[in-house]
Amino acid sequence: MSTLIRNGTVVTAERTFRADVLIEGETVREVREGIPGAAAETHIDALGMLLLPGGIDVHTHLDMPFGGTTSSDDFETGTRAAAFGGTTTIVDFAIQARGTRMRDALDTWWKKAEGRACVDYGLHMIVTDLGGAGLEDMDDMVREGVASFKLFMAYPNVLMVDDGTIFRALSQSAKNGALICMHAENGGVIDVIVQRALAEGKTAPIYHALTRPATAEAEAVHRAIALAEMAGAPVYIVHLSSEDALNQVREARDRGLPAFAETCPQYLLLTIEELTRPNFEGAKYVFTPPLREEWHPPKLWDGLRRDHLQVISTDHCPFCFRDQKTLGKDDFTKIPNGGPGIENRLQLIHHYGVNDGKLTLNRFVELVSTTPARIFGMYPRKGTISEGSDADIVVWDPAAEHVISAATHHMRVDYSMYEGFRVRGNVRTVLLRGRAIVDGGRFLGKAGEGMYLKRAARGGAWA
Repeated sequence: MSTLIRNGTVVTAERTFRADVLIEGETVREVREGIPGAAAETHIDALGMLLLPGGIDVHTHLDMPFGGTTSSDDFETGTRAAAFGGTTTIVDFAIQARGTRMRDALDTWWKKAEGRACVDYGLHMIVTDLGGAGLEDMDDMVREGVASFKLFMAYPNVLMVDDGTIFRALSQSAKNGALICMHAENGGVIDVIVQRALAEGKTAPIYHALTRPATAEAEAVHRAIALAEMAGAPVYIVHLSSEDALNQVREARDRGLPAFAETCPQYLLLTIEELTRPNFEGAKYVFTPPLREEWHPPKLWDGLRRDHLQVISTDHCPFCFRDQKTLGKDDFTKIPNGGPGIENRLQLIHHYGVNDGKLTLNRFVELVSTTPARIFGMYPRKGTISEGSDADIVVWDPAAEHVISAATHHMRVDYSMYEGFRVRGNVRTVLLRGRAIVDGGRFLGKAGEGMYLKRAARGGAWA
């Protein structure tokens, strides 16, 4: 099958230009002005539209067990919602249970995704146990295309590992080319502060944020970077939320260290005040790290503009308000941590970034598609519109008006963190490897159409 997208404006991380795009099968064959109509069987008129590479969200948690429940979007509903928002690739997290092999976790998450994913997907591995053959397991995972591992400095007795384990993992990644992703908060100190709050009867959602100070994030980011420097390995900080933590990444990068970091729309657009909402509605905004005071978001936007932050992901981990978030109505520590956002990332960053003059169109594409593809071993197959790349293309209407609401979104969750937000710029058509899966608000894809991506380790060719 061949498709010709005509009269559009192609936007890549490097440039913006008028061009037609010819697709043959699943890949882009040609990008230039004046491609004759006879070259393709199907035509898409993109006059007045932007042609963006499909969005890449490298931080999602679909069908994930947490706190006695499971995130409400599975691989089918979550990836369908992603498609409606212009995201054509995700990287989710398999979780190694303590006392088990990483292979067990990989097999479990493959089963969760197989036959359900509507967009292409890769997997990170969350490491909780490096005992026994753990380091050799890391090498095996890299050969399976799991080219990144996440370790936690938070959640004692659940996910948190000690500095020695982190250093060993970083040292192994220096050899096998994988990338270590760090959830950076000082979990031991936070746990003490949390217990003090509970002893004082402080149980409301706002205390989730007040017991996780920005200093605890900054200290852990500093420590993670120091461990990576000692191991001679790069490090990637996930869901960075504060100016304090950003300063640690900036200083490391100024010294030439390979330190990378992502942030998320919630940290750019929402503040700690959301957790004070009445009737327990503040629980809708309980996720980790927490929302910060109002002076942090402008600093994060500036960090994105100056390349102190390299990626915008979502940390999409939805739990319904009525029957999941309310598990913690008498104790904020029992509120499932996470929020929905996989569908709204491009809308929000285009509107509040590009339309408001904080980001150029090219930087927007770089943050939501190209750099994630580069860092996580998918470029140039993903993350760009060029000859030979997968034909993951979003036909984007920059003038389309949209009001974000739980009444109209496609995520399987009963609220929106951005309820009532008015944005200008939205998806018209989404192509996954050359096939339209969303068009004019209709879903044309199917469960199981998404393909597992075997991602390349650092410096390797696409496998």
